[in-house]
Amino acid sequence: MMTPREVIRKNAEFKSPDRIGISFGKRVAQRSDLVWGGKISPKGFTQTRRIEGNFEYYDDMWGNIWYRVKDMGAGGEIFKPALESWDALKDLKIPDFDGSDDYGKMRKVFEEDKLSRYRVASLPGFPFAICRYLRKMEIFLQDLVLERENVDRLHDIVTGALEKIILRIGDTGADAVMFAEDWGIQDRLLINPDMWREIYKPLYIRLCTAAHSKGMNVIMHSCGYNRMILEDLAEAGINVLQFDQPAVYGLEFLSEKLQELKVALYSPVDIQRVYPTGDKKKIQDEAVKMARLFFRGKGGFLAGTYGDLKGIGVKEEWEQWAYEAFISCIKAG
Repeated sequence: MMTPREVIRKNAEFKSPDRIGISFGKRVAQRSDLVWGGKISPKGFTQTRRIEGNFEYYDDMWGNIWYRVKDMGAGGEIFKPALESWDALKDLKIPDFDGSDDYGKMRKVFEEDKLSRYRVASLPGFPFAICRYLRKMEIFLQDLVLERENVDRLHDIVTGALEKIILRIGDTGADAVMFAEDWGIQDRLLINPDMWREIYKPLYIRLCTAAHSKGMNVIMHSCGYNRMILEDLAEAGINVLQFDQPAVYGLEFLSEKLQELKVALYSPVDIQRVYPTGDKKKIQDEAVKMARLFFRGKGGFLAGTYGDLKGIGVKEEWEQWAYEAFISCIKAG
């Protein structure tokens, strides 16, 4: 019998594992084939938070100020970006990732895991995700056209920092690095696909190459509809796509395309069209369908949870239905 670590690695690489992968484990009765080593935070950074009226304000490691409606979802939006003007780029302070204690903590977590699970390290962002916050989303999308020289300079600074982090993580025993970078809206990419290929594909290749040089897989989370660049992501070196809205693609199309590209799917049942229905049969049928379509005995599927159920109005009981359905697929062989 394969260890959980072997199961996930073989799913990620389409090497005919015994079963689908499982990544739940938020509650005692649930299991997970993954062990999380945490995220690398810079040395000396301590987040500050304050409440003003109905809003909570907080900073991040890059110097951006965020805000969110208190007692609502876990996320937020940029209130004040660190780079309000491109003139400030010359003074941008790169967080001290080199001096972080988290690499040692990560190594310890992995070494102490007694269940032989697949070891995942989280990156503190990726080029677009970091840079769009540094300038504020609506401004940065304009910058991609109007300030290309400055954008390229910023990308190089951020990508260089991330490359060093990935190489350091590679010495902790991690099996994969994971990052989040949302590229899609409901029916298209945020930018022209050709612009993505010109600006971002080389950065992805650079960072995925660094991870692969250390024997690690690359897991990418991205919300929305990324259909136009699926082939590019595969060519850049992405091994696993973590989608929370797989239904937006059409499950049949997505399963065929990812099997063709040899890119695995890591996903819960769809958080827009399925989970919020609260319909037990619909949720469980969807879970079984996903396991059938994306696994096919060859690998390529990790059944997962969603990190902010409250934020999408989903009860834990509904998630448990999905979990039980995924487990039933394992038991059924």
